[in-house]
Amino acid sequence: MEKFIITTGKTLDLAIAAALEQLQMDRTSVSVEVLEQPKSGFLGIGAQPAKVKVTYEADEEVPVPAAALSSASRSKPKPYVPKSQREAEKREERAPKAAEKPAPRAAEKPPRPERKPERAETPKAEQPAPAPKAPPKEYPVAQPGSMEERVETFLKGLLAQMGSDAVPHAVKTGEDTYTVDLVGPSLGMLIGHRGETLDAIQHLTNYVVNRDAGKRSRISVDAENYRLKREESLRRLAHKVAGKVVKFRRNITLEPMNAYERHVIHAALQDVEDVTTYSTGSEPNRRVVVAYSRYKSVEK
Repeated sequence: MEKFIITTGKTLDLAIAAALEQLQMDRTSVSVEVLEQPKSGFLGIGAQPAKVKVTYEADEEVPVPAAALSSASRSKPKPYVPKSQREAEKREERAPKAAEKPAPRAAEKPPRPERKPERAETPKAEQPAPAPKAPPKEYPVAQPGSMEERVETFLKGLLAQMGSDAVPHAVKTGEDTYTVDLVGPSLGMLIGHRGETLDAIQHLTNYVVNRDAGKRSRISVDAENYRLKREESLRRLAHKVAGKVVKFRRNITLEPMNAYERHVIHAALQDVEDVTTYSTGSEPNRRVVVAYSRYKSVEK
């Protein structure tokens, strides 16, 4: 069963964050529709907060059946007995009846319990041994003077300035294409909110390494396979939102994304029927709109 809440905030991100905090859900479990864009006004006059509608799936409430009637309520009423008759019956019950008392008899010994035959103990089923842990990934040693060494040298200095103990490993994956894995503890700090810190590290690395190079190289920086996990999460979100767009025949605006993440959404929905995607807004608040249409469009 679909439910929704409407929240406001100074910015769209704050309005969405308020809804997620209230629902105790993550961003991929809900869809967001922008109802009103924020307005700053002039000198604070006429300012208007952002308003969003957050839709989510909720379990249907099952009505609790009424309690069954007790056995006392189903029993038949007892017949009326006069008070004098009830008192006479009580006196008869309290009167001693020596003749009816049974003669005392010797205390009987309790019967000896039968001894059960001993059963042979069956060995317990052996539990399977835990699966061995995968060995750590091995990286080739960067050759002196190579592009891999230049990349690793720059990143080591940058990470040291950030107070991180992570170690960069650069590997050539194609012609003028390199992938860098950051390995070490506390990598969440290097990833940041929605990968913003990781994107900044990658941007700086590409700028510094290619600044004096005659031929430009493309360097991708990753940590704990974050980029692959993010792509899978974006594809699931795209198909979930597309299903709602087709079902309700209304447009849905997603949260702000960078150019690469918007490209993942466009590519995931380019073959979905009756759905088109386009981008709106300006950086860094450019968003993808998933619309109901029979025509396709791609971001230029």
